[in-house]
Amino acid sequence: MSHRDSVFGSRSRLGIFARRELVVANVFLGTVVLLGTIGYSLIEGWSWQDSLYMTFITLTTIGFQEVHELSESGRMFTILVGLTGIGSVAFIATRSAQVLLNTTGFRHRAMMRSINKTNDHYILAGFGRIGNRIALDLQRNDVPFIVIESNDDKTESLDRTGMMYLVGDAEDEDVLMQAGIERAKGLILTLPEDRANVFATLVARELNPDLFILVRTDTNANRRKLIRSGADKVVAPYEIGADRMAQVLLRPSVDRFMERVLQAGALNYTMDEVVVMQHSPLAGKTLQEANFRQQFDAIVVAVMDGDTLNMSFNPGPDETIKADDTLIVMGSAEMISRLKKDGCTSR
Repeated sequence: MSHRDSVFGSRSRLGIFARRELVVANVFLGTVVLLGTIGYSLIEGWSWQDSLYMTFITLTTIGFQEVHELSESGRMFTILVGLTGIGSVAFIATRSAQVLLNTTGFRHRAMMRSINKTNDHYILAGFGRIGNRIALDLQRNDVPFIVIESNDDKTESLDRTGMMYLVGDAEDEDVLMQAGIERAKGLILTLPEDRANVFATLVARELNPDLFILVRTDTNANRRKLIRSGADKVVAPYEIGADRMAQVLLRPSVDRFMERVLQAGALNYTMDEVVVMQHSPLAGKTLQEANFRQQFDAIVVAVMDGDTLNMSFNPGPDETIKADDTLIVMGSAEMISRLKKDGCTSR
């Protein structure tokens, strides 16, 4: 066992002992409250409500005035309650903080172990409005990813989502290395400033020349700079949003159809891409020979050549499907899943 593991193990054991002590302390404090309530009731003849309230303000040192005038015996009993109970309250507060810190530290160490084991994942830098939406889509589709966010205030929302994350700057080489950029499949940069996106792209490209880098930009004017810095794809969300709004006005029926298809709405259809593997049933066959429509009940919207990346839209029945081609298809989720399994997987 390494020194680091032994330290973590020791901290974990300390956390267990602290929780046990916390349970015992709470039981002891409850006993003090009960005995204090009974004691005031017997000594002063007060009601149970007044006795409980007097015990509470004594233990919490709130400083309110006494419920009723105390006798000499009552004052001595108050001193006894204070000495035994106030120490218990302080002990519980200290141990609660220790347990909370140990729990947070344990969760962080467990997350770091998961990050270190993750391969072929995406690194998402920036958890703003756009980054949050991308993260939810990746999570919904069971795509592994790690978020990098420099704002400590956003870690609470990241904890609630259960996403793996690092608090740091995506422009920092060490942070990218911690996120496993050498093992990553792609980097998604949604930082608020284009300058930061350019610098992060340069650093990431140097660390992993084969990495796919997708970058968000505020304006199309910076697209060329980002491409020159090493980005594979640059997207301007605001311009896409403006184009979409114009589409709603100019071609409302087309927009309604595409919205239903892309979001798998009322049509129960979705659009997806499927890679044809070597030695799969579809490799080397035309769409007609494969009896594609009848067998998979899906529509081939386009075929992207795996070698030239040329795309053939609305392919005819004589279109030959080659290994490594990518099919852009539209159909139900069940049909697309069957297509991937029965048609495009190597046999």
